[in-house]
Amino acid sequence: MQIHLLRWATVSLCLFLTNCESGYNPLDDYEQLDPATIFATPDPLPSTSYSIEQLSRGKYLVELLGCGSCHSDGALVGNSVEGRLLAGSQTGIAFTSPFVDKNPGVVYPPNLTSDMETGLGTWSINQLLQMVRMGTRDHSPRSIPVMPWPAYANITSPDALAIAAYLKNLAPVHHEVPRNVAPGQKATAEFIHFGVYQSKQ
Repeated sequence: MQIHLLRWATVSLCLFLTNCESGYNPLDDYEQLDPATIFATPDPLPSTSYSIEQLSRGKYLVELLGCGSCHSDGALVGNSVEGRLLAGSQTGIAFTSPFVDKNPGVVYPPNLTSDMETGLGTWSINQLLQMVRMGTRDHSPRSIPVMPWPAYANITSPDALAIAAYLKNLAPVHHEVPRNVAPGQKATAEFIHFGVYQSKQ
């Protein structure tokens, strides 16, 4: 079984369905990339509400969980943008398969810094805790597509609070990401597709 990280190119589902038997490989329409997965997380700002230990623990957990791999601009395509660590991504992630949907649904990882306009600056600690534990957006009961929140669902309360406190105390970075795209709509910004493919042989 192989795991591919792929950038979306124009693929015709019709060609995919009709040409498989003739040796057509739909992966030929993609470029395989090497995402940036390991890099330092930014230090939090000093806080009067949370201890140094909580903020340090939150930074450690955010780095350990790899949040920056998706939420840092350029990381998904292997070219992180300086000054935009955890500030959201201009490259989205398809959450439906481009082999099934000609125009897949795409989510653009949001800005996790404390910027009041483009980040989480207006979010309460409770909203941040809900996002960590259940992967829900602000004021939305629906889980965020592609966020691996089920792996975080059993996180301890002190660890969840440490993550929320850390994010709340990140220096604000003003960076607006593209709007998410529903399945069937055409994306106007680039995106990648995580796929797991198994040979039928």
